[in-house]
Amino acid sequence: MFATLRSLGIQVLLFVIVFQAMSFLRETSMLATDVALTASDNLTFTQVPTLMDETISLSSQGKTTVLYFFAPWCQICHLSIDNLQSLYEKNNDIDVIAIALDYTSVDEIMAFTKQHQLTFPIALGNEKIKHAFSISGFPSYYVISEENTIVGKSMGYSSELGLYLRSL
Repeated sequence: MFATLRSLGIQVLLFVIVFQAMSFLRETSMLATDVALTASDNLTFTQVPTLMDETISLSSQGKTTVLYFFAPWCQICHLSIDNLQSLYEKNNDIDVIAIALDYTSVDEIMAFTKQHQLTFPIALGNEKIKHAFSISGFPSYYVISEENTIVGKSMGYSSELGLYLRSL
């Protein structure tokens, strides 16, 4: 019995180590933390269209901001977006902006938004935004401080707690 539990413990530990290593390697292609979102870096996007026929800035407006890059066809995005919605609803001191990428039509994004009953802004991204933020997989997250500096990042599924901890 002890040998079985020990073996199981070792397997769990190895899984966690491999998972963390893979996450680290995937995230190396993303922008570095402590990077300021400035016009000189082509990271200032102030007139991005939204689903509501308005425009939005992809920068902090005086609050910690989570930029969530997703594709409506991405199954992991479907699994994780509800965690982001919960974070947004429960934390008035955190803004959330979702940026749709790699979509074929606005209707596809609208269906995704309705399916998950999203209430935060949904920006209609493009290849320039995708390239500027070094998005190579979905979902990808950046946490932006009140001073418009990247303070956190992640790629792949994240729990509500994981998102909250990254935004502290």
